[in-house]
Amino acid sequence: MKNFPQHIAIIPDGNRRWAKKNGLTTIMGHDKGSEAIEKILDKTLEFKIPYITFWGLSLDNILKRSKTEVLHIYKILENEFEKLIKDERLYKEKIKIQVFGRWQEMLPEKTKKLINSAIEKTKNYNKYHLTFLLAYDGTDEMIDCIRQIQKQHKKADEKLIRNNLWTKDLPDVDLLIRTGVENDPHLSAGFMMWHTAYSQLYFTKTYFPAFSTKEFEKSIFDYADRQRRKGA
Repeated sequence: MKNFPQHIAIIPDGNRRWAKKNGLTTIMGHDKGSEAIEKILDKTLEFKIPYITFWGLSLDNILKRSKTEVLHIYKILENEFEKLIKDERLYKEKIKIQVFGRWQEMLPEKTKKLINSAIEKTKNYNKYHLTFLLAYDGTDEMIDCIRQIQKQHKKADEKLIRNNLWTKDLPDVDLLIRTGVENDPHLSAGFMMWHTAYSQLYFTKTYFPAFSTKEFEKSIFDYADRQRRKGA
C-alpha cells in the first residue's frame, strides 16, 4: 500500500496571475480558484486523506489589496460555505470543518455567521478534517502563542508551545503544496511553522485555478515515493 500523506496543506497561489494571463479580471481568477478547491476536496476523499488544510485568506490579502477585491473574496467565502453547509458529503463522510486565523475579528458578520454555522454543524465529526486558514499569518500565530504562554507564567517547552497555537488540534503537515511558483520556490509569513518543520514540499509553476486533480494526484504519488528521514 502506498505511503500517502495523512495531512496535506495547500498554499493556493496564482489566482490573479492566472486571470491576467487569460485576459480576465482578478475577480474571475478568485472565482476559478474556489472551483479548484472543490475539485481537490473530491480527490482528497477519494484517497481517504483525513486532513486537508487550505490557506484561504492571509492578513496581507485583507490589508494590502483593494477594497473591491477583498469584498469579492468575502462573497466567495460566503458562497463556498453556503454550498458546504448544503453538501451531503459533509454529513455522509463525517467531515469536520475548522477555521483558524483572525477571521472572527476581521470578516463581515454575514461571512462569519456562515462559517460559524458550518463549524457548528460538523463539530462532532472526526473522520475527515477540512481546515481553512482565514485572515491568517503564521508569524502572527506564533507571536500570539508566545503571549499566551507569558500570561500563564510557565516555562515554555515543545508541548506547551503546541498547546497554545491556534492550530494545536491539527497533526503535523506531511505534504505542503504551493502553486504558482515560478523561479522562486518559497514559503510565506511563517506558514504553520510549527506543523511544517518536517514537511515534504511540492512546488509547482501551475497557477492555482489551473491546478488540476491530476496534478494534485501527482503530488500525492510524488510524496509516496519519497523517503522521509525527519532529520535523521
